[in-house]
Parts: sequence; C-alpha cells; structure tokens
Amino acid sequence: MTGSNIYEQALDRNAANFAPLTPLSFLQRCATVYPERTSIIHGEKTFTWSQTYARCRRLASALARIGIGKGDTVSFMGANTPETFEAHFGVPMTGAVLNALNTRLDAKAIAFILGHAETKVLFTDREHSATIKAALQLVEHEILVIDIDDPSYQGGELLGERDYEAFIATGDADHRRFQIDDEWQAIALNYTSGTTGDPKGVVFHHRGAYLNAVSNVLCWKMPAHPVYLWTLPMFHCNGWCFPWSLAVVAGVNVCLRHVRDKAMFDAIKRHRVSHFCGAPVVLNTLINAPAELREGIGHQVSAMTAGAAPPAAVIAGMEKMGFAVVHTYGLTETYGPCVVCEPQQEWASLDIDGRAEKLARQGVRAPLQDELMVADPETMKPVPKDGKTMGEIFLRGNIVMKGYLKNPRTTGASFRGGWFHSGDLAVWHEDGYCEIKDRSKDIIISGGENISSLELESVLFRHPKILEAAVVAAPDEKWGEVPCAFVCLKQGEQMTEAEFTTYCRAELAGFKMPKKIIWGPIQKTSTGKVQKYLLREAAKSAPYIKR
Repeated sequence: MTGSNIYEQALDRNAANFAPLTPLSFLQRCATVYPERTSIIHGEKTFTWSQTYARCRRLASALARIGIGKGDTVSFMGANTPETFEAHFGVPMTGAVLNALNTRLDAKAIAFILGHAETKVLFTDREHSATIKAALQLVEHEILVIDIDDPSYQGGELLGERDYEAFIATGDADHRRFQIDDEWQAIALNYTSGTTGDPKGVVFHHRGAYLNAVSNVLCWKMPAHPVYLWTLPMFHCNGWCFPWSLAVVAGVNVCLRHVRDKAMFDAIKRHRVSHFCGAPVVLNTLINAPAELREGIGHQVSAMTAGAAPPAAVIAGMEKMGFAVVHTYGLTETYGPCVVCEPQQEWASLDIDGRAEKLARQGVRAPLQDELMVADPETMKPVPKDGKTMGEIFLRGNIVMKGYLKNPRTTGASFRGGWFHSGDLAVWHEDGYCEIKDRSKDIIISGGENISSLELESVLFRHPKILEAAVVAAPDEKWGEVPCAFVCLKQGEQMTEAEFTTYCRAELAGFKMPKKIIWGPIQKTSTGKVQKYLLREAAKSAPYIKR
C-alpha cells in the first residue's frame, strides 16, 4: 500500500501492550516483591511494605465510600509521618488529587488554597489545629475534616468528626482499583509560596510523577533498599517525588517530625541513614552542630540539596564531615529536581574546595528531563557557552507541570514559545553545565552595572564567622540600587562593620561592595528559601555602612 505506514497497520494499543504511567504501580510491585521489608519507621513504630500497601488501600477505599473520586481534591496538613506518606498513594488510588499543604502558611493563605482547590476532605495534624481552625472560619464551602492524632505530638486539639485511624478502618484492605485511565490525569496539586500575591496552584500529572520518581533514582544512583531520612517536607513538591521514588527501590522511610540537629544525627546513627534531602539551610545546620553530635557516623551518607543555590563553602563543609553532596535544581513547576550537577571523573582529583566550586553549579538536565537551555529571555535564542553571558533557564519535557489551576493566562505566559520559563538567570559553561547567577528580580543594577546577589552571598558564606548571608537591592538616590547584606553570625561570634568591610574589600570589586548591612537572623520560608521580598522592604530603611 503506497504511502501507508506499515507499522501502524493492525498494531493498536490495547490492554496487553499499553498502560498509563502512574507511580501507584511502584507500590503494588514493591509490596508484592518485598512484602516483609521495612517500609516506614516512625519513632518506635515500624511498618512493612505489605502493611503500607494495605493501609493505602484502606485509605483509598474509605475515601471512595464517602464519594471521593476522579477530579476531587483531598488536602493534607500533615507532618513527615506515615499518614502523609500513605496519602501519596491512597488519595490518587481513588482518582482524586492530593494537595499537600505547606504547614508554615498562615490561616489566610490556607483558607485561600482550600477554597481555590475546592477541597472536599481535609486531613489535619493536631500540631496545626490552631491554623486550620482559623482557616476553616474563612472558607465558604463545607469540608469534611479528619484529624491526624499522631502520638509524636501531644499539643493542639482535635477538630474533626474522627481521626485518621478510625477513618481508614472503614476501608477495605483489598481495595485494588486504580482509577487511572489517562496518565495525563492530575495526581497532585502544589501551591507556590505566593510572595507576590495569591499562591498559584501547580498541577502534576501521573506521567510526570512516575517519570520524576525514576529520574530521582537515576540522578542519585540510588541502590536497592536505601534508608532515607525525611528532613525535606513531604508537602514541598510532594517531597520532590521521593515518596514514589522510595517505592521504586523498596527503601526505608525514616520519619522525622521536626528538623533539628540532634534529631537528625540521632536518626542517622540509629538507623544507618544512607540518604536525605534538604535545602542548604539544613546542610548548614548539620555543619554547625556541636562536635559531639557529629561524631560516631561510621558509614557513607549522601545528601541531595536544592531549593536555593548552595554556596561552595556549604558543600565543602559537608564533604569535610564525610557526607557526599548531590546538587540538583528544580522548581515546583518541574516536580522538584530536573537538573543535576553530574560529577565528572576528573573532578575527583581536585581538592575539596575545588570540587565544591564545581558541585555548586546547577549542572545538566536530569536523566528524564527532555530539554534544557540557557537563552535570551526575549529572543529565546541560546546564549554562548562561555560562562559569562547571562540568560534565563528554559525547560521542557515530561516532567514539567500540566499548568496552573484556574489560571490560563499565567499558564500561557509560562509556556510561551513552547518552553517553560523558569525566571532563573544563569550562564552556560563550555562543558554544558549551567550556573544560576540570580532570579531575574534579584539582580542588583547599580550605576548601570549588574551585580549578582548570589555571587556576593557566596563570598560572605566563606567568612569563618558568618553562619548565613543574604543580599538584596536597596534603593539609592545616586546609584539607583546598592547591595544590602543581611548577615547572621555563628553562635558566640562577633563582627564589627569595619571588619566586615575589610573582608569584602579584599574579596570584591568596589562597585559590588555591600553599602548597607543588617545583622541578625534571616527570614526564610518553610522550605528554607530566603524571603527576599521581605528583606527588600527592610533594606529600604537600613542604615548605610560608615566609611
């Protein structure tokens, strides 16, 4: 038959040769192949993968019996506990969409999300009862509230008609129906921080969740049965998709309600934790922990960091403790990590500080990220790979969101030209590795010169007395903008303005010197990102450094 494609003749999709990709399949396989292996450790409580599978099916069955199904939103205001982990499977088993809420948001923001997402059922940990109680008073539609009464937290109050355990007891452990007939179907809804207005609802699909869960394993070269410590909040991009990744490799989930240095080190030693994720602030907490806490780890621990560009000094500090660091980059809109600083063989010959400088770059596309480019944000033409020319990071492929819920205008703008616009400014090195220099709104333009706040922060982080640093633009009559530094010193340390200025003068060109400084703790979001919009407001009235 002339002009016909022989490979499309009577070779159709059918139930035998095609199934929609969904991470729910990982749990089913894991529980079948490794039924008695440990799935979750929470305090003194331990579950196996067969038990976790049964509990997820009970949750799904219980939700289905009260009418929850495809397209419904189920919200979780939970900590890093077994209930939140189970939600990542049990909720989408019904065809519903999981909305893991940021536990650090205020009642007004939570109320907006519950209303915008049209939440039908809300599971809430008693630790956050005060916020939820206030939020529910602002929500205009009726929501079924179910409490998570976890014994690891004794405060708060119960708000719902029943608790989680009583609710899943109404479900059937043999519930098997995965109501997934289209891999483009929504699986999760995550809201951005909303620092410049109402939060935007980022919609994930089953295909992307499946692929990024596998991509995480490949990125990190995770072996079978890793022991993973939950320092990263499960509400943050669904824990960067790691609830699903851990089911791929039949790992152990070690739950941690609060991220504190002692709790982290105790868990690492007791359970021989092999992997954990966290923003650079988490790594910094470990580096600056008391020496007695850092002693006694006799096995290899690997940390994956992202969420903010980690200064090379932080990566070097972790390596000096014997921890291996994998640096990734991503956004809520890309299911978490989609770029990885893939180490090259020749980097092994560098000293720790030299290797850390390489590892501090964002890197190359992750194994299952289709395309990445650094390009001019207006023309969308790739910039030269010279390590100097600034452009915006653009991404496209299967691990980019469906779009923003009920926000077609912003969705369209973010996908202009067939690429996702990250808003992150970077250079492209000759070896193909990209390196972020700033968010587009965080570049400081002083007297016509562009100053990278990340460059200044990296310099400040290297000072032995400085624990944390952030730099933003402050308005200035003469220069238009000048750098304002926010500096938090290590415990017990002191520093004068003169000492600070002397250090900066030795490390920076004159026009890059911070002209203002504010001492003290630095405000961050719940995921460890510095709240620069608040710092910019404070910088307006900050005093100038005396010369």
